[in-house]
Amino acid sequence: MTPQQIVSVRNYLCKRFATEAVTIKPRKVEDSVEVYLNDEILGLLYIDDEDPDDISYDLNISILQQDLDGI
Repeated sequence: MTPQQIVSVRNYLCKRFATEAVTIKPRKVEDSVEVYLNDEILGLLYIDDEDPDDISYDLNISILQQDLDGI
């Protein structure tokens, strides 16, 4: 993902989650980035840019049962 795409996606997520606590960090793999909320990893964001006219982003969030047990 390009730096411009990362900024655009971050701004979108901040607006949707109503918080400025979202950060995005690049990975060694160029097709995805790590998304953090309050310094805790939220998930991986993948870009599908196979068709330059139809780019999409997929946020994959994994929720562990052990995280749910504490709620």
